[in-house]
Amino acid sequence: MAGVPGARWQNDDQLHLTLRFIGAVDRPVAEDAVAALAQIHGTAAEVTLAGVGAFDRKGRTDTIWARVTPHDMLAALHRKVDRALVRAGLEPERRAYLPHITLARLSRNTTAEPQVTRFLADHAGLTSAPFALDHLILFESHLGHEAARYEPVARWPLARA
Repeated sequence: MAGVPGARWQNDDQLHLTLRFIGAVDRPVAEDAVAALAQIHGTAAEVTLAGVGAFDRKGRTDTIWARVTPHDMLAALHRKVDRALVRAGLEPERRAYLPHITLARLSRNTTAEPQVTRFLADHAGLTSAPFALDHLILFESHLGHEAARYEPVARWPLARA
């Protein structure tokens, strides 16, 4: 995780796979979300990293990520989480789900597009050994000047296959 000027690389404590972003909510909605998520029955997944990519905003790369597979199993769990949160009163997710782990964020004033392109090409074959996703964890994020800090709020085991 280097080679892109201006990139803020994530540390180990920040690496996570998001199933559904909730955003800022008031306490009663948060409590309803916790109750709804506790009702989800899912199967633990064995996943791998498989390549890299980038998200852009207004034609400028703002995030570099690693792809997580298998997509179908994670997308099914994403749909369960989304339906539970809608029952708790949140709006449904409108964006397509792409399982990934954020590796770096780029600031608006970074002009590193050639280095981003090079990073993506150099790491296109990124792979990992399989690893287990055996818990669903609700995190609260605390944004700071340096980096986000993620605090676990609740954790639920996923059933073994």
